Amino acid sequence: MIAALTLAGCAKDGHYHDRNEDYAGARQAAPLTLPGSRDQSRYRDIMPVPQARGDFYAREGDFAAPLPQTLSASTAVAAGDVAVRETDADRWLVVGAAPAVVWPELERFVEQRGLEITRSDSASGVIETSDASLVLRQGLRSGTSEVRCDTAGQLNRLCLNSLQRHFEARSASASIASASAQQTPEADSVRFEPRGDDWVMVMPFDIERAYAELAFQLENNFEMEDRRELVSVDESGKRFVIDYITESERTRGFIDSLTSMDLLESMQRIELRLSPQGQETLMEARSADDEPLSGDDQRELLQRMEGLLR
Repeated sequence: MIAALTLAGCAKDGHYHDRNEDYAGARQAAPLTLPGSRDQSRYRDIMPVPQARGDFYAREGDFAAPLPQTLSASTAVAAGDVAVRETDADRWLVVGAAPAVVWPELERFVEQRGLEITRSDSASGVIETSDASLVLRQGLRSGTSEVRCDTAGQLNRLCLNSLQRHFEARSASASIASASAQQTPEADSVRFEPRGDDWVMVMPFDIERAYAELAFQLENNFEMEDRRELVSVDESGKRFVIDYITESERTRGFIDSLTSMDLLESMQRIELRLSPQGQETLMEARSADDEPLSGDDQRELLQRMEGLLR
């Protein structure tokens, strides 16, 4: 106890610096101005800072400086790139460009293959041909698009594979990649809502799209042993089970660790459940073991899930 009190007095001017106090005295500096005649293509952010999303949320207890979320937290589709998403019943492409950039590429695809267009409606994002229908819609992420190809309401894999090769070839050129890089990010859309002592995340897209993207991201990001792991996936029930070190466990103080005689961080088993809410999808985080999951830990975990959708 004496040692703990002694170390507590070193937080500001002693052996280590408590960065929580820096927030109170922080000042805003004037932005760095570069010459307007510079070559824009040669300049970029070496260490970009992610933007804050959503409203400020004051957690229970004393204030602690929030840890920044890693910029590599999600497997995002880069500007101009193309990726595949699928469920048991569907398959589609995610293109790293806004619909306004992707639409001319769909028209070019149809023209190059000499397909007969029976209907073309840019407002609804549909091109119908004698062989297949191409459907374009806004992607879940800002600055992305989703492209589907079907015949008589059924997935046309041959058409979709050809579309994938088309976009891969076009992204290798400067056309779609350069147009995508100039896009303006859209407003945030995912929101967090309190439900009594609990928190939920509301996503403004249907449950099939939300499930497919989250399944892909969890399989690629929750694979860190003893830190965060995807345990199981239930597509029919739209559920995920994960093992995760919660925020309260990560920030557990030295005295609490000493009292419990457990100095190591331990993962908690948590169930993430999706449910439809009109045209939106609701995600809940619930404990899947005997250890309760606090509202603060729910909110932090849901914010990490939201980060996977950026």
